[in-house]
Amino acid sequence: MNEFEQRLRRVPVKPIPAGWRAEILAAAVPARPATGRGSWAGRLNGRWHDLLWPHPKAWAGLAAAWLVILLLQVSQQEGTPARAAKFAPPSPEMLVELRQQQQMLVELLGPFELRDADRVRTVAPRTQRGLILMG
Repeated sequence: MNEFEQRLRRVPVKPIPAGWRAEILAAAVPARPATGRGSWAGRLNGRWHDLLWPHPKAWAGLAAAWLVILLLQVSQQEGTPARAAKFAPPSPEMLVELRQQQQMLVELLGPFELRDADRVRTVAPRTQRGLILMG
């Protein structure tokens, strides 16, 4: 043991005066209504406090993150109509050019046949034995 601890052990412990003890304990106990019930707002506040108290910094960080997400979402929605108004519909010349390109692509690829896996199958009504698939 070091010297300080040895000296501390030699000092006699004095009892706390009874008046002080009662005063300290009364201040330490939270004030409660005489009926033991309290208002609904007080009970709700106590429950929120009990829920959030173990990690207040984590809850504050989570709330800040949600606030940032909400602000970004709102800012994106406000700008969408303005951005859409900037873009005009395609001109008739552009549409003609796109149709020509599509026609050229069809000519280059040649005829296209659907494989069995690509065909849409229709389902006939249920019979007593089960489903009948029609291809």
